[in-house]
Amino acid sequence: MTVLIPAYEPDGRLLELILQLKAAGNPRILIVDDGSGEAYSDVFHSAGKLGCIILTHLVNRGKGRALKIGFEYIRGSLGGDDVVCADSDGQHLPGDIMGIARSIREHKGQIILGSRRFSGKVPLRSKLGNTATRKIYSFVSGITLYDTQTGLRGYSADMLEWLCRIPGERFEYEMNLLLEAPRNGYPLYEVPIDTVYLDHNKSSHFRPVADSVMVYLPILKFSAVSLICAALDFLLVLLIQYAASNLLLSVMVARLCSSVCNYSLNKVFVFRSGSPTPVRRSMPKYFALAALIFLLNYGFMYAFHEQLGLPLPAAKLITEAALFVFSYWSQRRFVY
Repeated sequence: MTVLIPAYEPDGRLLELILQLKAAGNPRILIVDDGSGEAYSDVFHSAGKLGCIILTHLVNRGKGRALKIGFEYIRGSLGGDDVVCADSDGQHLPGDIMGIARSIREHKGQIILGSRRFSGKVPLRSKLGNTATRKIYSFVSGITLYDTQTGLRGYSADMLEWLCRIPGERFEYEMNLLLEAPRNGYPLYEVPIDTVYLDHNKSSHFRPVADSVMVYLPILKFSAVSLICAALDFLLVLLIQYAASNLLLSVMVARLCSSVCNYSLNKVFVFRSGSPTPVRRSMPKYFALAALIFLLNYGFMYAFHEQLGLPLPAAKLITEAALFVFSYWSQRRFVY
């Protein structure tokens, strides 16, 4: 088993963790210096003297890239090994790290997540961030997890090649991994761990705005594509209804055109992954879903416009809002 630690500008807590791990089970430790610079060279030099393998980036490339470099090294130079990923700031206890290692052996074929329960004194930004990410992940995937932002994770050796293909260079990599895992046949298994925040989590290099945008990028891209296609659909409905005065024809033609646009953009920009679903599989599923949404779209619009007497623009907006969540969840879970 190898403990993989991506490290950016670490302090003495990294060395303390190494010593504690040596005492707890003496695992092989691989550290990726993610461009910390000359000022931190003494820390990495000391880690090397303690028997750790050190890989160095000359510039900061992000946590996702550091993890993938580590996976590639373990897969190639070390011949493959089970991996426990841990952070360098002392917020993962040695006992929990070794517990994740045991869980890898006990739960073959599953990704092991060290799951914090956020009890006790938790910094407000961490509590709010984890709550928001947990709810968004549940909405996107249909899977409920206690802790989607944990950096303490375990992977079996057979996952290494797949792990290297997951898109993302920074903190979004770990969220992308959680999104990709179920559809690639890797269940997620949570192991409770202690919640530790040192100095109000000041050592975290997570950038609240920039990195949050990257973490939530899949749903932001889906929203942008949906808005573009909804605008196209909206415009076509109004134009065709004005020309033909036939609501069914208007909805059918508008939905067909916007569906082709939506499928193409989602395939290329939104649900692109390291293991893309072939067109021959995704397209039939997409258009089966589009047919279902069409029926719901027409049904809702008929009820709102014809039965309740709402203006057509208002009926259209309400209908699209109601179907947005269902469409995203269905495409992420079943289509792509």
